This record gives sequence, C-alpha cells and structure tokens, in this order.
Amino acid sequence: MSDKRPTLTTRQGHPVSDNQSLRSVGERGPATLENYQFIEKITHFDRERIPERVVHARGTGAHGYFKAYGKIGNEPASKYTRAKVLTQTGVRTPVFVRFSTVIGGKDSPETARDPRGFAVKLKTVDGNWDLVGNNLKIFFIRDAIKFPDMIHAFKPDPVTNRQEPWRFYDFVSQSPETLHMVTWVKSPWGIPANYREMEGAGVNTYKLVNDQGMAHLVKFHWRPKQGVRNLTAAQAADIQTHDTGHATKDLYDAIARGDFPEWEFCVQLMADGDHPELDFDPLDDTKRWPEDQFPLLPVGRMVLDRNPDNVFTETEQSAFGTGVLVDGVDFSDDKMLQGRTLSYSDTQRYRVGPNYLQLPVNAPQEKAQAHTNQRDGQMAYYVDADAGNKHINYEPSTVGGLQEAPRPDKEYHQWVEGHLGRYQTSRTADDYRQAGERYRSFQDWERDELIANIGGDLRQCPEPIQLRMVWHLWHCDEDYGRRVAQTAGIDLEKAKALPPLPGKPAPHERRAATTYTSGKVEEAAPAK
Repeated sequence: MSDKRPTLTTRQGHPVSDNQSLRSVGERGPATLENYQFIEKITHFDRERIPERVVHARGTGAHGYFKAYGKIGNEPASKYTRAKVLTQTGVRTPVFVRFSTVIGGKDSPETARDPRGFAVKLKTVDGNWDLVGNNLKIFFIRDAIKFPDMIHAFKPDPVTNRQEPWRFYDFVSQSPETLHMVTWVKSPWGIPANYREMEGAGVNTYKLVNDQGMAHLVKFHWRPKQGVRNLTAAQAADIQTHDTGHATKDLYDAIARGDFPEWEFCVQLMADGDHPELDFDPLDDTKRWPEDQFPLLPVGRMVLDRNPDNVFTETEQSAFGTGVLVDGVDFSDDKMLQGRTLSYSDTQRYRVGPNYLQLPVNAPQEKAQAHTNQRDGQMAYYVDADAGNKHINYEPSTVGGLQEAPRPDKEYHQWVEGHLGRYQTSRTADDYRQAGERYRSFQDWERDELIANIGGDLRQCPEPIQLRMVWHLWHCDEDYGRRVAQTAGIDLEKAKALPPLPGKPAPHERRAATTYTSGKVEEAAPAK
C-alpha cells in the first residue's frame, strides 16, 4: 500500500493508530467507558440514517409466549442461574419477536443473501430481557470498533449507490476473522426459506449467575420445531420475481391460520474462564462452540401466536438492546457484546426517542412496571404514577420517592486485572480451521452453491482482492480455494505465493489444539 495516503483520524483530528481494537483491560477485556475513539465512531454510526434502522431495516414481527422447563438439560436450572424466567415452570412469559434482514433498506427483498436478525423481547416478572441475535451462530467480526467499517463495506457504494462485490471482499480479504461467517452466508444458509424455518442464536457469549454468585459462560440458541430450510440462489431469484416480502407473508399467514411457529430454547455452557485448552477464545463471536464438546441443552419453548395489530406501532417502533438483561443473566467480556450494548440502545434513543420504553411494545409487563426518576425528554407522555411522593424525582430522600431494591445474598464479582491498551486476540488458528470444517461439513449441493456464489462475486473484483481471497480460502481448505479459483478464473499458484497479511499471524502458525472432551460443565468457582 502507498504510504502517501491520508492518515485516518477521529472527528477531532486525532491520528488513529489502531482502528481494529477497543481499549480493554488486557487481551480479553473488559472494555472501558473512556473508549473515546470507539464511542465517537459508534455513536456517529448510530445516527447515519433517519428514520429507519441503519441495519435490520427490513423486518416483521409477532407476539407470543415463552415457557421454561425449569431444567437445563437434566439438572435444575437454578443450579446455573437465578433468573426466574428460566427457573420457574408454568409461567407464561409474553414475548415479542422481530425478524429481519441486515444490510438492505426497509423495502429491500427478503430473498437477499444476508444474515437474518432474530430479536426476542421477553417481558419477564423481573423486567424485560432482550436477546438480540441472528439466524447464524457467529458473526463477521469480533471487535465492535470495526462494525461501522464492516457495514459501510457491505452497504451500497456512496457514489454508485450499488452494493459492489469488490467492496465486500476488499474488507473481508483484510479481515481473516470474517472467513467463517462468509462461508456460511455465501452458502444456502445465507438465504433462509422463511422466518419460521430458521434457527436463532444470541451469537455473543453471556454469563449465567446462580444464587450463590457463581457464573458460567453461556451461548443461547433457538431451534425451530418446524425444521430448517434454505434456498439456492436460483430459488431465491424465482421468488423475488413475484414477491419481495415472501417471508413476512409466510409468517403472517401461518399465525393467521393457527399454525403457530415454535422454537426450543437451548443453551451451551462452559465454566467461566479463558480455556487455554481451546484453539479459540470462548468470547470470540466469530467462532462456534463445538456442539459435540458443548452440547445444546434444552431450557424452554417459545410459541408465536398473534400478529401485530399495526406494523408501525409494534414492529417498526419495537426497540431492542443487548444490555437489557435480567438478574441471573450477565455480561461477559465479549468485545462485540460490550460494543453492541452501547450501540443498540443508543440507536433506539436516537431513532425512536429517549422515551421509547414508554411505548406499549417496549414497556415491561405490568408485574414489572418501570419506576424511575428519569423525566421529560421528547415525546414523554406520563410520569410514574405510584412512585410515592411525586415531588421527589431523586434518590435517596427522607420524605418519599423511590428506594433501592434489596441486593442478592451473594453477588457475582468478576476479578479484573491487566494493562489497559488496544489488543487483538492471539488465538486466531480457528479463523481458518472453523471455516474449513464448515466447508467440509456441507452437503455436496451446499458446497456447489457456495463455490458458485463466491466465484461469481470474485469475477467482479480487481485481481489483488481475487488473489488474497483465494489465498485465504486455500488455507481454510485446499479444495475450497482451488474450486473458487477455477470458477472465477484466478491463478491459484499466484494466489498461493502471496505472503501473509502484514500484522496477521500466518495460518500455518497454529499451535496444536488440546481436545476438550469432557462434554460437561465444570463447577464454577466464586469470583475473587
């Protein structure tokens, strides 16, 4: 690259020497509130479009309910969490779910090759819990500071107003962590047949905390009882010729005729810790936890049984945030989760307004009615009616108003220690290995679709991007790289001769992985 290019700066004009990493305490986090460069970047990104969402603009929603089994696998759920929504049986928790595509605008076709949003608002007796995820179990990037760049690369060119393959692969070719997700999205899994026959996943790593203050790492998953079905590019193109909203119609019609879609809610659990025996960091959202080592354990079931009365007031004004958790579910130091937690709710305050939680679709259920000292702001239309003395909008007070809730008997305390700086994960072997494993796991027809889709895209890209992408794919799996090169007419030997990306570990520099074979969850120790 030319060293004569202008230097990247913040909007304050400060030179940016690391545009890849949040400031965090040590390599694994947590992130810190004084991440000025990130906060400036992500809050500006949240405000790039009005009034529709910057991402997940095209979508539909439905109401329903969730019921917990009271167990996680064969053990009481209370062993792992004190969240009532997961431990109490017989309780019908209201839910609202919004399904969506990611990149396209509000009127874009639902046949687009794109991850699908799967956002669930559970209105529990302890307040709202938003589980905001996708249909695929991973994501493109593992550090939230890269999110605006990723979306800009995937969105239409600001000059031509077209989604250009070279922009997508230009970003991907410089970010090996994306290879796993690219392998999923460019396969038939990138076009679900509809929203009912689609998996959901929280994607990020969270923690479950029990009443003893002990934590386990957790991944959340939704498995459709209807099964999973995806489309080929040809099938999607055929549907798009006569219907750009086929998935919305399918969901609406199914609920209207009483064919209520259902998902089983499952978790994967892992003892809290960094797990050096694994070739990947459990907090890295570009990686899947192998299900033969960390099985999916059933927790409950969700049924969608009611369509919205009004699309705008319920579906479009529904607002979700990854920071909306209930007691017994907690954050991990997953850098995408920490960045999303700021970005999502910040977007809603900007897009819908600071009082978006007063809207019925977003407000908690009556048993968990909100009582705050927050006042005023755009579109405020009520003040908490039973907060005691209405004159007191502060706490503490001796003459009325609100008071703090009792603390749990044993709180979860995470020990945090490390040098503050900008870090990239050093455990990158699975950037290539998991993508290769996914390629080999596909059925023949899925591999054929994957090769045709990526090969067709790369034919439209400049040679440097073509060569680097083939280099990456060949290191994921030799057959993968060879077939893409043949399909796109790219010189495989020329691609293989490229050096590793500057500043990135070479794919062959992999330590031998220690197989994690226990298949069970270790007992977590109380935090220090």
